[in-house]
Amino acid sequence: MNSISILLQAAPAAGSSSSGMSMILMMVAIFAIMWLLMIRPQQKKQKELVKFRQSLQSGDKVITAGGIFGVVREVKETYVLLEIDKNTDIRVEKSMIMKDTTNASK
Repeated sequence: MNSISILLQAAPAAGSSSSGMSMILMMVAIFAIMWLLMIRPQQKKQKELVKFRQSLQSGDKVITAGGIFGVVREVKETYVLLEIDKNTDIRVEKSMIMKDTTNASK
């Protein structure tokens, strides 16, 4: 019985270096898949949104983060003046402009 317990203890020790290496490879593979499927597309969307906000011009139809539709009247460094109705303008933080509604129908 003593010899069986010695064999059982020795068996995992002999294969532990290969199983440790395969575990590391599995972790690297999982991280690579997460990066390709989740992190990279999110970074790409963020870059496109920043580019969109920098290219805002007077006359663009946009939607704010709060769901307000409007037409850009004036663009400043940190805010945008939106016309939401006749004779009704609001000042909105530039970072709260989410998307262009003119391309939404395409």
